[in-house]
Amino acid sequence: MPTAQSSRPSTLVDTPMLYTVYVDNQPLLVHDTRVSAYPINRRWPGHQRGVDQSEAAAFAIFASDKPVHIRVVPQRPFASAIVRPLSRGVAPHIEQGELSFTLTAPGGYTVELDGYHHALHLFFNPVADYGIAPENSGVLYFGPGQHDVGLLHLQSHQTVYLHPDAVVYGSMHAANAEDIRILGHGILDNSRNKETILFALDRPGDGQTDTKNSERQHTIQLINCKRIRIDGLTINDSLVYNITAFGCEDLEIGNVKIIGCWRYNSDGIDLHNCVRCYVHDCFLRTYDDAICIKGHEPYRQECGDTLVENCVVWCDWGRALEIGAETCARQIHNVTFRHCDLIRNTHVALDVQSVDYADIYDIVFDDIRIECDDVCPAPVMQSREDTPFGDDPHSAYLPSLMVANIARHHEYSHAANPERGRTHDLLFRNIQLISRRMLPSHFDGHDPDHQCRDIKIDALFLNATRITTLQDARITTGPHAAGIRLE
Repeated sequence: MPTAQSSRPSTLVDTPMLYTVYVDNQPLLVHDTRVSAYPINRRWPGHQRGVDQSEAAAFAIFASDKPVHIRVVPQRPFASAIVRPLSRGVAPHIEQGELSFTLTAPGGYTVELDGYHHALHLFFNPVADYGIAPENSGVLYFGPGQHDVGLLHLQSHQTVYLHPDAVVYGSMHAANAEDIRILGHGILDNSRNKETILFALDRPGDGQTDTKNSERQHTIQLINCKRIRIDGLTINDSLVYNITAFGCEDLEIGNVKIIGCWRYNSDGIDLHNCVRCYVHDCFLRTYDDAICIKGHEPYRQECGDTLVENCVVWCDWGRALEIGAETCARQIHNVTFRHCDLIRNTHVALDVQSVDYADIYDIVFDDIRIECDDVCPAPVMQSREDTPFGDDPHSAYLPSLMVANIARHHEYSHAANPERGRTHDLLFRNIQLISRRMLPSHFDGHDPDHQCRDIKIDALFLNATRITTLQDARITTGPHAAGIRLE
């Protein structure tokens, strides 16, 4: 018998009930949330977008150790339905304004009716017994109901447990700690986290200034920590990054679901100067980069030995799977992204972006499936309050498929260090694009001494057809790229 949550988080503004959902004929609690309505962004005042740029969406969480039958009753009429990721082969049956289907394995699924607006996200957890009781030593136990913790500072050898019926409002941070666990199928809700505006802007879009005029707090933040495990929870409505780690080692993030991201910079999982990391079986719908490996000073100067696998990504703004942009590290190497589904992308699906001095090498993207709509709205950065936004049914915009470049960025590059890095020995293997059109790709370095080179693309497919030429693959290169091979 599946189990489901019974506590509903509060939302920023009232949202309508979009769906009624049954799992194996049992009613399932459906949580309302807000997501980005369109890929339009603003960085002023306080470089935060307004709630009018978001829309209602829904998610539901349940656990089972066997296949489940799902019945969805939308609260609006619809003509077509699709369940993503497409690789799971879920074919919904539509009858009398309802749809039904079977999910055979745990994971993150998305139900879309007549397009991507007001989607339903289903988080199918495997049955897990974490063996944690309230009386256990070193345990912060959040039982059924709502809890407001504000900013929770975690200590070494501490375990945080979120009961499946718990909704915890707040953020969890740790520094210079070890052996910490954040576990459970409950919800960590960041909607009550507000930014503090430090000074007013004289004019909008003022580059560096408008990223420095506010204080903002990440949902889960780890600094110089060791042996950390985060497993099972759902994070809703982050103000900034959902999970971010700086200078950490031996970090595992598994079966985390990220939803409700509409505020600018709500990245999914960002690993800065970390080593020996494992990210797996996660679902991320973000409003900025989804999973990133980065480098910042003053943390360790080597990062890598990282595996990301079996994740589903919906990226409403920014990059889906990425190295960079910030790359302040002597080495970023031995990083693999594999067996992932990118169900929606905005800027770049697979990105290696270097704006600092790192030597970036041995980066692998393996068995990645990228889904692309027939019409993709072009991302827009607002420069004034009344910039219009909406769906353009004739948009010719396409996100990029694969990008690797080396450049200096006016905002992201380390201001005191003009040194550029090198990017080499990249492998894109078994990249499967489901799209009406081939997406463009581009590779380039910075100068003859800082090249982007030795890039192998082994098996690129467009709708099951193998692409064999750079021209058909729409791959372009700049003057400082070399050794680009499509096989």
